[in-house]
Amino acid sequence: MSGSDEPADLARQMRVKAQQLAEAAERATDPEERQRLEKKSRTIRDRSEQQSAMAAGDIYPEK
Repeated sequence: MSGSDEPADLARQMRVKAQQLAEAAERATDPEERQRLEKKSRTIRDRSEQQSAMAAGDIYPEK
């Protein structure tokens, strides 16, 4: 794997994790646990979108 593939792979892995958390939230019976998992899923999904945009050169991290 080349170094240029790493940001895209990281974003993909983050999306997979976010999806797993969202599915776990759907199965959760405890409302607090469901809310915690949904929030974590959204956070990871947001970060993966930012990572994807950075990898594509659409945005740059703040210094």
